[in-house]
Amino acid sequence: MTLLARLGQKTARFCFGKLGRLEVIGRERVPPHGPLIVVANHLSFSDPPLLVCGIDRPLYFIAKRELFSNPVSGFLMRGFQVSPFDRSGSRIEPLRLMLRLLAQDRAVVVFPEGHRSPDHTMKEGMLGVAYLALKSQAPILPVGLSGTEKISAWRMTVPLCRMRANIGQPFTPPVLEGATRQEATQSTLDMIMNRIAALLPERYRGVYSTSAARGAGAAAGVVGQASEAGHGTLAP
Repeated sequence: MTLLARLGQKTARFCFGKLGRLEVIGRERVPPHGPLIVVANHLSFSDPPLLVCGIDRPLYFIAKRELFSNPVSGFLMRGFQVSPFDRSGSRIEPLRLMLRLLAQDRAVVVFPEGHRSPDHTMKEGMLGVAYLALKSQAPILPVGLSGTEKISAWRMTVPLCRMRANIGQPFTPPVLEGATRQEATQSTLDMIMNRIAALLPERYRGVYSTSAARGAGAAAGVVGQASEAGHGTLAP
């Protein structure tokens, strides 16, 4: 972890823990070493620092290159372990960047919805995170975030509200025998999104409200077995 990132973590923990009411559930579930894909719902600009507060290992992010155009902001972004990617380039570039980070045994943060939710409920996930999971075979750590939608950007240092990071069990996607690549990718995405939704209060689950409970039950059995073995097999 860079010196700036360590300072940022301490500052975020003070602001969110002392000037806000931050609750973190499941800290002990975070794998301490090795590659890790951290997936979470996305409510506000405060989500990244909340994850930094709740997860006791260095986290790495990616962001559009435009945020690095200013020398000062570029220095701060890199210091906080954020890597730039070019949105006008190949769509595969962000995935390649994250795969390189995972190959270095780093914990990479992905917001599968791709953007902040305007009404604070979960939207359909994008397939990129499923491709990343299948390609890397890195463990996936689902996190449900709530409360950060109450914090505007200018209030981030003094949140004065209740926030929660609910950390789930890490898992790896099982191998689907006989499934096409498209089917396997969609199944993995559904699994990831349902795992996140199951960690959230009902009002945040959005399009995954009806499938979260079912997905959580299925994931606890089938995917839990796959996680223990590193990977598993599901009959089509």
